[in-house]
Amino acid sequence: MCGIAGFRGPGESADLTRMMDAVAHRGPDGSGRFELAAEQLYLGHRRLAVVDLAGGAQPMWNEDGQVGIVFNGEIYNHAELRRDLVARGHHFVSDHSDTEALVHGYEEWGEDLPRRLNGMFAFCIVDLRQHQLLLARDRFGEKPLYYAEQGGMFAFASEVTALRAHGGLRFEPDGEAVQKFLACGFLAAPRTIFRGVKKLPAGSLLVVRRDGPVPAPRSYWQFQVEPATTGSARQEAAREEEFQAVLDQAVQRRLLSDVPLGVFLSGGLDSSAVTAAAARALPAGQLETFTVGFNEASYDEREHAAVVAGLCGTRHHVQVLAMEQALDLLDSVLGRMDEPIADPSILPTYLLSRFTRERVTVALSGDGGDELLAGYDTFGALGLAQTCARYLPRGMIRFLRGAAEYLPRSGRNMSLDFKVRRALAGLVHPPAMWNPAWIGPVAPELIARLFEQPLPVEELYAEPVALWNSRPDLSVEDRTLEFYTRFYLTENILFKVDRAAMLNSLESRAVFLDNDLVDFCRRLPFSAKFQSGKTKSIMRQTLRHRLPDSIVRRPKKGFGIPVAAWLRAMPEKRFMGTSPGLKLAEVRRVRDEHRTGHSDHRGVLWGLLALAQFGNAQP
Repeated sequence: MCGIAGFRGPGESADLTRMMDAVAHRGPDGSGRFELAAEQLYLGHRRLAVVDLAGGAQPMWNEDGQVGIVFNGEIYNHAELRRDLVARGHHFVSDHSDTEALVHGYEEWGEDLPRRLNGMFAFCIVDLRQHQLLLARDRFGEKPLYYAEQGGMFAFASEVTALRAHGGLRFEPDGEAVQKFLACGFLAAPRTIFRGVKKLPAGSLLVVRRDGPVPAPRSYWQFQVEPATTGSARQEAAREEEFQAVLDQAVQRRLLSDVPLGVFLSGGLDSSAVTAAAARALPAGQLETFTVGFNEASYDEREHAAVVAGLCGTRHHVQVLAMEQALDLLDSVLGRMDEPIADPSILPTYLLSRFTRERVTVALSGDGGDELLAGYDTFGALGLAQTCARYLPRGMIRFLRGAAEYLPRSGRNMSLDFKVRRALAGLVHPPAMWNPAWIGPVAPELIARLFEQPLPVEELYAEPVALWNSRPDLSVEDRTLEFYTRFYLTENILFKVDRAAMLNSLESRAVFLDNDLVDFCRRLPFSAKFQSGKTKSIMRQTLRHRLPDSIVRRPKKGFGIPVAAWLRAMPEKRFMGTSPGLKLAEVRRVRDEHRTGHSDHRGVLWGLLALAQFGNAQP
């Protein structure tokens, strides 16, 4: 796991140094660079040493020094690739570096290389013979990669912060992006909060030639649901057996490490499944697990995590955090996020990562399980939502939504009143907009109040609506799965975990995003994922022989914090940013409505807080 940066065109060595320094937290174990003045080419790398500690330094080159790479990530099938490449005549110098497999893989397969990889990655391969750069990002975007083209220069980096360190680049906030960020809670690639700065989309590659314009990225893979028909009881039993096998294999692949390794264990189903599989694969008592607990009962999961840790015989570590401690970190964490983040759980995720890094360098996670296996409450509400949309006039839904504002408000995690108001907020829109409206921090009508020139709702939700409309062959349930997997997972969950972990120089590995496990899940019928009101049906059935009923039957809890109460106590000035077109008088009104309890504006206030703390998207 590392940080990468580089550019081709105007600039100098000092620019590269600043870019590398900006991502030093991603790679504290070493650094490397390559400069070729004749080509105006500069490549930088900061290393977090995890695999092949002695032989994995970067930039890394082939035998004749014509193909080189800077790479961030882990390739879990690199041993298989190495065997194939050796059989094809390639000569390896390192003992077991996954980076070297990429160098020779490019020599052998060229632009087809990313499609063959099982792992998380963002890399830039330089081909001096062809005078071109190949940039690629993994299938789900676990590893970030940004780029910009300005004034005859092409620059790339693991973080926007590194791009901003180059003296020749200029940054201007994108007013439309600010509104879309508040509406959805994230920005879908290639858009970022800055004009002219792009995210390479997940599952995409970009070929940049020396004398040509920067083309549009090309997709080499996209997640698509292809559900099979529901089978017989015998077929369902076979599916459960296969699911367990591919899950165990995915965990086994992610246990390969030359440094200490552990598991994030919340006590939820996903992390418990990963822990159980990892404990079976390692010698007894070797696995370390990590949990953060909170004094507030509705946010605390220590009891469930302890049950799993005891059953699996792990060396279990717990840290109890007062919410005031997390609040003290607010400024420092949000200010280092690279882009604003709408998810308040960044704070406990950061604290968990910091605690975990005290003992290990790599942590396995259960990220992706909810998205692939219909783990969210949304899936339980879809049937009722479709009934309401079919039989209730839109005006009646709007009336009910207004009435729901008078429900007593609770500060508990995922309280009933919060769910009811959020559900009705989505149902006032067509089905294509339900999902972004349900998860988004700010409703379109509130955005219309806050901005001088508000975007229409069709533009606010343009990307998820386009995806929804592109799959008319799928059910509402399967289109919802694609939304969560293609958008929410990539642009929110994985962004959050990457930043929280890497700010602490910790590598996080998402087990459920293994190629084979994903391929299995996307072909499951929806009934295997959600059945009789139960989410993740196939996982619960499979794990009943490994985990106690108290874990297998647990509903999803989420990794929340009491943000609504926090925001009531914050002074007005914390939200008064200068984002383009923002009406500060309306910000004051919204803040006052939340402070007095008249409305629950936690989403918009957190979003504005993130924007303001980030520097209002200013360079």
